[in-house]
Amino acid sequence: MNPRHPDLTLWLSAALLALSSMGAAAQQPAATEPAASQEQPASAAPAQPAAGQQEEPDTLILSDTLNYNDATKESTFTGNVIMTRGLLTLHADTLVMSEDAQGFQHGVATVADSGGRVRVRQETPEKFEVIKAEGLRGVYNGKTDEIEMIGQAVVTKYVCGKPLDTIRGERVKYNQTTNVYQAFGGPQSSAQGGRVRSLATPSAKADAAAEACRKKSANG
Repeated sequence: MNPRHPDLTLWLSAALLALSSMGAAAQQPAATEPAASQEQPASAAPAQPAAGQQEEPDTLILSDTLNYNDATKESTFTGNVIMTRGLLTLHADTLVMSEDAQGFQHGVATVADSGGRVRVRQETPEKFEVIKAEGLRGVYNGKTDEIEMIGQAVVTKYVCGKPLDTIRGERVKYNQTTNVYQAFGGPQSSAQGGRVRSLATPSAKADAAAEACRKKSANG
């Protein structure tokens, strides 16, 4: 976008109005996010969840540029992209967001050069857990609540700041709701020989780490 273009205000207003139809609402960014990034929150009241379903979290996307295609209902964010959705944060060079006919959001995140990585961080405060994932490409499926890292994929679980479980492969997929993981080998695997490599820590160690954090929090 050219900030000196005379139709910028009209174009940006139309883009934000179109984004509002996708049902994503603004959420406050973390204090560490770059001040130079431009904020493009897709603001609209999300649809009410069905009985037994959790309410869909708000979404905030920061980027240098935004292009919205009204015909395809597709938004393309480029340049130092930071997406925050509930307790999930994604970093990429480009993020393409769309919505299916049922209203579920889908996203594809990529990086501009081979040395970069799409990075995802998912927090579960009540368990003192953090999931960190990285790969050459990231795919989000809002219908299944799954995130798949593709190419040099690594997913690591931290408990109380300690890395405990790590899965490496060409593709690693995990479900945010069920905590079910799938990994696949291939020529772009982050493990040697194009295989899947899984390092699992006994649950007793994870429980001990969580308890240590719990006691620390209780003692202030």
